[in-house]
Amino acid sequence: MLLPLSAAIAGVLMSGCQKALFAPDEERSPYDRYDAIRSQRPAAYQEDEFGQKKPNLRGRLLENE
Repeated sequence: MLLPLSAAIAGVLMSGCQKALFAPDEERSPYDRYDAIRSQRPAAYQEDEFGQKKPNLRGRLLENE
């Protein structure tokens, strides 16, 4: 009973130790390449009001002017 549970917990913990899917400077789409060439790529992270880094999802998903 305890062995399967501990094996499951170990599997979950070890799966989090993988490298990221994309590098921070890697292109994700043709639009990202377009923004990078023109130095208009939004920041990947943004600090919230408490000083913690959060992903800048809104800035990366909104259309540029």
